[in-house]
Amino acid sequence: MTASPPPIVRGRPLRIGPCSARIDTRIAGLALVLLIILLAIGAISLVLGSVTLGPLEVMQALFGIGEERSVRTVQGRRLPRLLCALLVGAALGVAGCVFQSLSRNALGSPDIIGFTSGAATGAVAQITIFGGGVLETALAAVVGGLVTAFAVYLLARKDRVTGGIRLVLVGIGIGAIMAAVTDLLLVRAGVAQASAAQVWQSGSLTGRGWPHVWSLVAALAVLLPLVLALVRALRMIEMGDDVAAGLGIAVERIRFSVLVVGVLLTAVATAVAGPIAFVALAAPQIVVRVARRGSVLVVLSALMGAILLALADIVSQHIEIGLRLPIGIVTSIIGGLYLIWLLARRV
Repeated sequence: MTASPPPIVRGRPLRIGPCSARIDTRIAGLALVLLIILLAIGAISLVLGSVTLGPLEVMQALFGIGEERSVRTVQGRRLPRLLCALLVGAALGVAGCVFQSLSRNALGSPDIIGFTSGAATGAVAQITIFGGGVLETALAAVVGGLVTAFAVYLLARKDRVTGGIRLVLVGIGIGAIMAAVTDLLLVRAGVAQASAAQVWQSGSLTGRGWPHVWSLVAALAVLLPLVLALVRALRMIEMGDDVAAGLGIAVERIRFSVLVVGVLLTAVATAVAGPIAFVALAAPQIVVRVARRGSVLVVLSALMGAILLALADIVSQHIEIGLRLPIGIVTSIIGGLYLIWLLARRV
């Protein structure tokens, strides 16, 4: 019986004092390129608006100098909206990355397998039944996402194992049920509550301020290190449950932990911006195709998610067809076209 070949270790060794690491130069270079693109998009977002500001005016406003109107426009409205777009996009990109790795399926995205729908159902229930306070709606979205995740996890288990394709199929079914419950809540609600819930459901970054930014920063400061701590085990699970178990990985415990962290990322993003399609689905796939790596690329997925949502926000603000499109509608249109293309290539 021949032994299996050792895994290919990519990258160059880096040693600083007693510490050493292996740097994948392709991944590092791609991260730098994405970061430069992100900075360029951020600059465009701060310059453009109902009142166009020059680059110098924006720079002065960022440091609190210059005209009071410019400072108020940049620091009070444009900068927090941009940061919300970047942080929500990053959260969705990472969530899509871990879910696609967990399910070993390109369709393993929180907006496809029902977790976004569950978070939306929780938020709509809060708005239509109890009243739509910002904090209460955010908490309801988190609770709705977690309840949906537990339901999907339990129903996808068979013989104490959660299969990837079962996770996707069960998630699609649960997502359809959650969407039906949301529609029922909207039908039974009063006009004012239904209108508020419908606006929230369309997904928007309008009116997002510094409290939303700091809540996202706090959530990501906790959740992203947890994801990074789980990446190595998740890469082992990608090689197969038996292989991972043979390497000492507690497969089901890691799978459940990844599921919870991914759902929390999705729920936090949904609580701030409403249901946002496409980003979690596409960001990891674009990264895999550009990086030519099939492994869990968390940082690149975060950067790509931030880029996609920031671009969608620019489109939603500056392309008008008789009305200003909510960002959720823009991403849904793009996401639908992307999903059709993805299925056409694979079928």
